[in-house]
Amino acid sequence: MSENPERSGPQTLQEPSLDEQIAAYQREFRDLDPQVEKVVSALGRLNRRMNVAYGRQLADLGISNAEWEVLKTLVLSGEPYRLGPGELAKRLGLTPAAMTHRIDRMAGEGLVTRDRDENNRVRVIVELTDEGRTKWLEAMRMATAFEEDLLQDLSTEEKGVLGDALIRLLRRVEHTQPDAGGRLTDLD
Repeated sequence: MSENPERSGPQTLQEPSLDEQIAAYQREFRDLDPQVEKVVSALGRLNRRMNVAYGRQLADLGISNAEWEVLKTLVLSGEPYRLGPGELAKRLGLTPAAMTHRIDRMAGEGLVTRDRDENNRVRVIVELTDEGRTKWLEAMRMATAFEEDLLQDLSTEEKGVLGDALIRLLRRVEHTQPDAGGRLTDLD
């Protein structure tokens, strides 16, 4: 009896293989295109497993995924890595209250500072600290190693084809669901 690699691993994993899942779906819903379902289900499982792996890496650094999102957003804003809480909330698809909670926690951990804008004393500015940037860089190093390992069996050409195909899928979703970039509910 050969072992199904998708079924190997921790005994607590009770998820059916993709083939078993697709067969069950086809049994219950005959209009299902098995090729489409295979792609969509594999993407969903890959996304979940990658999120778990990234979450473990972040936990090893002592930061949460929610904190990582803020660090990433500040870095993406460019030097001097500063944004107002409202802009951060908008970019992350969060409510102002959830953003305030997140910033409070991160300021307490020394990852960001929150100060009044010198030019407009009513406005608050959130800025990445050296500690926050260090955490971001270490998370990037860990993620890069994980991602290179994940894609090691693909040739350079296959990586390019896969990347292009995924971007086309992403653009299709963004076109048909333009409001799907944020959250349905706050995660904090």
